[in-house]
Amino acid sequence: MTPRSKIIIVEDEIIIALDLKLRLENLGYEVIYTAFNGEDAIKRTGETNPDLVLMDIQLNGEMDGINVAQQIRSLYNIPFIYLTGSYENSLLERAKQTDPVGFINKPFDESEIQSLIEKAMSQKQDFNSLDL
Repeated sequence: MTPRSKIIIVEDEIIIALDLKLRLENLGYEVIYTAFNGEDAIKRTGETNPDLVLMDIQLNGEMDGINVAQQIRSLYNIPFIYLTGSYENSLLERAKQTDPVGFINKPFDESEIQSLIEKAMSQKQDFNSLDL
């Protein structure tokens, strides 16, 4: 049996975070933590070593999701997928430069979520199998 992928959700809107957590669990993934701000997300990613981080682009607080994703990538090399309800071109262009696995638009589509998570897990497995 394949172990379930461990995921951290970073979303500052509690209802959206809970909805996403339930959807992920229904799809068979393990949500190991939900962070509501960037500082907590960075700390908990280091402590829990997830397989993937689902990151809201627009977070309340000192850092937006793009800044948080950049730090998580540089500190822990964990893949991430952005969650977005924004279609502002400058924001999306900035986000694309951080090399995400992809973007999940709000409201969520479960098939889109599952497809991108499987893509992320495949990329992570390919990266981990390289002989460095």
